[in-house]
Amino acid sequence: MNMPVLKTNLAASAPMESATVVSLPMAKPSYMTTRILPGLRAVSARVVPPVIMLALIFGVWQLLCMKPGATLPSPSRIWADAKDLIIDPFFITGPQDIGLGWRVLTSLQRVAIGFGLASVVGILVGAVIGQSIWAMRGLDPIFQVLRTVPPLAWLPISLAAFRDSNPSAIFVIFITSIWPIIINTAVGIRNIPQDYRNVAAVVQLNQVEFFWKIMIPSAAPYIFTGLRIGIGLSWLAIVAAEMLTGGVGIGFFIWDAWNSSRLSDIFVALAYIGTVGFMLDRIVAFVANLATRGAQAS
Repeated sequence: MNMPVLKTNLAASAPMESATVVSLPMAKPSYMTTRILPGLRAVSARVVPPVIMLALIFGVWQLLCMKPGATLPSPSRIWADAKDLIIDPFFITGPQDIGLGWRVLTSLQRVAIGFGLASVVGILVGAVIGQSIWAMRGLDPIFQVLRTVPPLAWLPISLAAFRDSNPSAIFVIFITSIWPIIINTAVGIRNIPQDYRNVAAVVQLNQVEFFWKIMIPSAAPYIFTGLRIGIGLSWLAIVAAEMLTGGVGIGFFIWDAWNSSRLSDIFVALAYIGTVGFMLDRIVAFVANLATRGAQAS
């Protein structure tokens, strides 16, 4: 006998309860993950590759100069011979026996005077030339010729004119670094948009106001390009000039070390020169980024 099968609808007999969604609080990113770690990665990306390359260069240099009969000292020999110059750059034991730090500061004083004068004169002359197409056509070929004259070629003329080594070295810096400043400033002034000139005419700016409010801000990327080239040439010029004029600068130290056959001291001085030159370029580039807000001359 078949019994009837009762079918029950579970969905109908047991209605489902509505689910409640619980929102969990978002985990706040820590200062370590948002600031410190990205900063460390950025620093590592800049520092680690040069360190690796320097290690390779010093390693190959050490292997090549360890051979008998090598004419140049190895890095380990340089450290043994010139450790005092590296560890204590500001010692003073006599009028001419001073650390490389003091010698670099003496050279930087001359660079500051010569490059400062070249910057002021170069920007003013470049602004005047940039305003006149005839002045640009007449003077640009002359400037292009003069800027190719090596720094040491100006030294005999400066010595004959000033009769003193210190102003002669400053003049060599001035005359070597002024040309890129003049040329780049003039090009920047020539590339000022005509709309800016029209606005200046509408508001009736005088020449001084036009210079400070229109010309300098508009040509700033070009001006700072010339300044960066000029500061590099200034540092090159002072080292070359001091080799012949004497004194306590870094250039004379290299020449004196050569005459005394102290090759290790020369390598240490070259490291100082390269480091200071790099820092000078970075300082001018930093000021340029602040002044131009990252704009670059095309």
